[in-house]
Amino acid sequence: MAATAPSGVAAPQGGNPLAHAAAPLAGFTVAYPERLPASDVLLRHLSSLGAVLTRDDSGRPDQAVRLTALGASGPVLDCRIDWSEPGPDTASITDETAVQAAAGLMSVHGRRTGIPTRIPVDYASACSGVVAVQGVLAALIARERGTAVSRVGTTVTHAGLLAISQYLAAASAEDDEIVPKDTPENGPPFRSRDGVWFEIEALDQRPWQAFWAELGVAEQDVRRGYQPFVMRYPKAVSPLPASLAAAVAERDFADLDDIAARTGMSVCRIRTVDERRADRDALVDGRVPGPWRLTPSDDPAPDAPAAVPPTPDQPLRGITVVEAGRRIQAPMATLVLRLLGARVVRIEPHDGDPLRGMPPMVGDCSARFIALNRGKEVLWADLKSADGRAAVVELVRNADVFLHNWAPGKAAAFGLDSDQLLKVNPRLVYGYSSGWGDALGDNPPLGTDFMAQAYSGLARQMSVDGTPRPSLMTLIDVLGGLVAAEGLLAGLLWRERNGRGLRVDTSLLSASTVLQYDVLERARNRHAPGCGNTAAPVLDGPWATSDGLLALSARSHTAAGRLCRALGLDTALTEEDLGSAVADLLAGGTTAEWVAGLTAAGVPATPVATDLAALPDAPVARRALARRECTLVTAPWRFDA
Repeated sequence: MAATAPSGVAAPQGGNPLAHAAAPLAGFTVAYPERLPASDVLLRHLSSLGAVLTRDDSGRPDQAVRLTALGASGPVLDCRIDWSEPGPDTASITDETAVQAAAGLMSVHGRRTGIPTRIPVDYASACSGVVAVQGVLAALIARERGTAVSRVGTTVTHAGLLAISQYLAAASAEDDEIVPKDTPENGPPFRSRDGVWFEIEALDQRPWQAFWAELGVAEQDVRRGYQPFVMRYPKAVSPLPASLAAAVAERDFADLDDIAARTGMSVCRIRTVDERRADRDALVDGRVPGPWRLTPSDDPAPDAPAAVPPTPDQPLRGITVVEAGRRIQAPMATLVLRLLGARVVRIEPHDGDPLRGMPPMVGDCSARFIALNRGKEVLWADLKSADGRAAVVELVRNADVFLHNWAPGKAAAFGLDSDQLLKVNPRLVYGYSSGWGDALGDNPPLGTDFMAQAYSGLARQMSVDGTPRPSLMTLIDVLGGLVAAEGLLAGLLWRERNGRGLRVDTSLLSASTVLQYDVLERARNRHAPGCGNTAAPVLDGPWATSDGLLALSARSHTAAGRLCRALGLDTALTEEDLGSAVADLLAGGTTAEWVAGLTAAGVPATPVATDLAALPDAPVARRALARRECTLVTAPWRFDA
């Protein structure tokens, strides 16, 4: 993408690629009781959108964040994030570790090794913070359109389940999903002879075959490796032939980079957080900016036409969204808008989106496709033809939102860029969800989930024993979709308050910052392991019991000491010896016995969900999952008038 704003759209202020000119929450004050991982994301984003934050020390018991408009006689809206739906059977779900264990995130993230594993960042909490902002913005949009909403709530667990919605759908499809077990650690990522860790990406077979052929890999192994490489996105595993990792280990990175350039393979070195911190888009005055750029149009817009009014539980009712999206990022964004009540129309070629046929199937459609695209209408259009493009323009003429995640330059080539469509519809909120935004110049590598994990430093941030360990779960694709929806909602609210259209830019790279606020700002992250010499031992597990797996919420010194006392262990043991002792003890009892005993001793213990198909019956999934043609995640907000 070019760094300059398209014609017809005001240039961003201050020269920073993520600075936004529109402040949809200008005039709002937000009072908050305390900052936890989920509420920290909520508060950061509300502040980035123009709200003023104030600490509420009144001791209110509800822990809600409270929005008040200037000149209002009282609060406009309360927002609350809980760990899970209340109930005696979910009382132990009180932190990120418990959510990841109970909601299946450990199970999906751990597929690459065959062992459920905690995502080393507070991923579910970050997602819930973004989901909460979505609810706040949707409620305020409904308020601007004449429907009062006074309270919005969500849970970290529900947001975590939404993040793995495609995996839940696949696990419950009519066809049995085959997920390889005990997969070998043969990459990705890969390591060169001179010790450089890197990711590769290819969206078709030609660069894949050419790259490995030039490295001398046997043709049989090249063919055998392509399918698991492509399917690492939906399956979260990638059992590649060992010869691939061996071949790159014999070459220096500079040589591999040259081969990639000749063969069309995309390569991205796994960078450090320090390198990411030095990027021009990473920090503004020492703070990470919001993950969207909101750029208002200069053109005046006509008055809004009469529309179907919203309802408290469908705050976007009467809003029409046009989506030209593929893969996960854009479809996830518009799924959020549909769950909020919007009408969504997808643009697909006449032969349909190829992902409709990706196994496992439900009838004649992919379960994963259903998870992201259920309830959307479809306009079949060939964008390479004038008639197809004209049909899209006509649809956009009366729409409220247009979103795409095409490769850089495609929108302009189709005649569907923001400067063109905002002339057709001056009230349009135009969204572009890219891989890199304009952070990497005019010729960036392919902008996909794992490449973004590499470039952002997130892959190294989640390292194990110094080895970069990106997740094969689609962390950034999903979060990128959630952030895109958040940006579009911010754009809709700004339009309702100001009467003009605007452009909303988000990217996978900007979404990755939502998981990196503390480390990019060099603040001590008290929620993460390995933070300085005084960090508590990491005792999350999961630990094997005699009949299952158990996760422990023991990431602080206080919690670790409580666990040691409950198990009769010496707190002076090294972390390695302490871990071995905990493993030996827990293996001697059942999961239920340990849950009861440790919880009574003040150490929350959570059974690790390993069967995604059974999750709809679990207490933790109350109100969050529905059994239909496959397991589907419900709307993650509660709205009260």
